[in-house]
Amino acid sequence: MKKTTKTGIVERVDFFNNETLRNICGEQDRNIRLIEKLAAVNLVIRGNAVSINGDRISVLHIRNLLSQLYQISGKGYPLFPADIEYAHRILSEDSTADLQRIFLDTVFISSKKRVITPKSIAQKSYIDAIRSSDMVFGIGPAGTGKTYLAMAMAISALLEKKVNRISLARPAVEAGEKLGFLPGDLAEKINPYLRPLYDALFDMIDFDRASALIHKGVIEVAPLAFMRGRTLNDSFVILDEAQNTTSEQMKMFLTRLGYGSKAVITGDVTQIDLPTDKLSGLVEAERLLRKTDGIRFVHFSELDVVRHPLVQQVIRAYNHLDFRKRKDGQTQKG
Repeated sequence: MKKTTKTGIVERVDFFNNETLRNICGEQDRNIRLIEKLAAVNLVIRGNAVSINGDRISVLHIRNLLSQLYQISGKGYPLFPADIEYAHRILSEDSTADLQRIFLDTVFISSKKRVITPKSIAQKSYIDAIRSSDMVFGIGPAGTGKTYLAMAMAISALLEKKVNRISLARPAVEAGEKLGFLPGDLAEKINPYLRPLYDALFDMIDFDRASALIHKGVIEVAPLAFMRGRTLNDSFVILDEAQNTTSEQMKMFLTRLGYGSKAVITGDVTQIDLPTDKLSGLVEAERLLRKTDGIRFVHFSELDVVRHPLVQQVIRAYNHLDFRKRKDGQTQKG
């Protein structure tokens, strides 16, 4: 039912399952308050009906959002405030998007019983690409889930015996800092560079089990240089921070792939820490391989950030700064 008011339109949506509607509303209606904040609408809950008051576009958008959230929640998906934000963002980008297809695509269930699923259209495309292709590049800003989702796919493949081992690599390049000669043996020197990979690993598998798999060599976390001269068969290989590889390092890594293996290469081309005279291996690889059959490139943007909401704003601000710098540089050349 729809009616027009001085402030816009009011549309009533009826939901048949009160329990599912309560799940959508959240504890003390916190999800409802969040939706009102995100879309500048007013929501009134009476029984099993929700009245949406606002401008026509916002009302249609929120009706679509609530209807899809109802379907998802009805299938047992636990909705958190972050999920509401992701769903709102997805439908704002594409009103025809099917949230069930995205949110109900379980990638992995961690040892902490946390269900890992895509949270954006690009993340869903990324997961589908990894499933269907043996070499996938995930390129985009920090916080978009590139490495985390790749790790989840790798562990899932290992536990389902689709691969025999996981190899995680990262170039040991300092992020704009001179760390000097680090103390300790080789393992202790390189550990700080590999810490993000360990963090993702231990977030999915309990520490003791992950440590045992590392000790047996089933899961290997190593600097990129350790990949030279090897052939990786029946493996799931992840190269993180690939923007900091040189042309030679990238070629070396890509040619390690053996039979029955998958490779996922992740990086952010806006955060290259190589010397200015060195071309990023990731930038060059995309230029050379983007039209190669069997290799997929998936690009992420600030819309796909799944960290604190402020991270999205920070990325957008720096992207604007980079655009202004390029524009000013072109003006000076002209």
